[in-house]
Amino acid sequence: MLSTVGSFLQDIQNEDKGVKTAAIFTADGNKIPASTLMGILLMNDFKLVINKITYDVQCPKQEKLSSEHATEMETMMSLVYRLFTAIHFDKYQKKKENHLLEKIDHLKKQLQPLEKLKAGIEGRSEARISRLLWTGLALLSIQGGALAWFTWWVYSWDIMEPVTYFITFANSMVFFAYFLVTRQDYTYSAVSGRQFLHFFYKKSKQEHFDVEQYNKLKDDLEKAKAALKHLRHSLYFRLPVEEELNDKN
Repeated sequence: MLSTVGSFLQDIQNEDKGVKTAAIFTADGNKIPASTLMGILLMNDFKLVINKITYDVQCPKQEKLSSEHATEMETMMSLVYRLFTAIHFDKYQKKKENHLLEKIDHLKKQLQPLEKLKAGIEGRSEARISRLLWTGLALLSIQGGALAWFTWWVYSWDIMEPVTYFITFANSMVFFAYFLVTRQDYTYSAVSGRQFLHFFYKKSKQEHFDVEQYNKLKDDLEKAKAALKHLRHSLYFRLPVEEELNDKN
């Protein structure tokens, strides 16, 4: 029997609303756990206590089975249990799937306003980075034009050559200082990415965008989607049961 003592007592209370308390004890007075299978319970006499009234239950003596019959019985019980699991698997899977779908839908609703706010902050940060890069290009152009003007129209190359050398050396010092501070090579992509994050977190703080909450919701959503995908693929675990049934037939 696949039912348990707990389900048996619950059935009694469901059938008779007058039953307030119900418990089962061994003949020695020890309480039997609710997880005990009914097949094990019926092997010996027991006491059924309903509303503090004790009923002595005597179970019929079972004939001792041979080892061969016992093995067949265990095999049959195992097969029945696996059949029971297979029959109720779809119901459990559907319930679990609905729960995950509801969770995913709830997470998406929570993320929707955050996604809009994040997109706006990213757009403004990208625009600021773009302005910063164009400003850098303009400054470099002005520097190049100024050096050319001083070289050909104001002074000569003999005078401007050491000036350009020290400008180049100063730029090298700036790049090295950047590496010491950030521990990253000075590349335009690295600098723009770093500045983007700086502007993004600054804007997020100003507009009360909780980055940690957003990341947590995204992680929960990915985990829920992965669990749903795994659940939908779990039908393959039923194949051994079906194959065994075919072999039995």
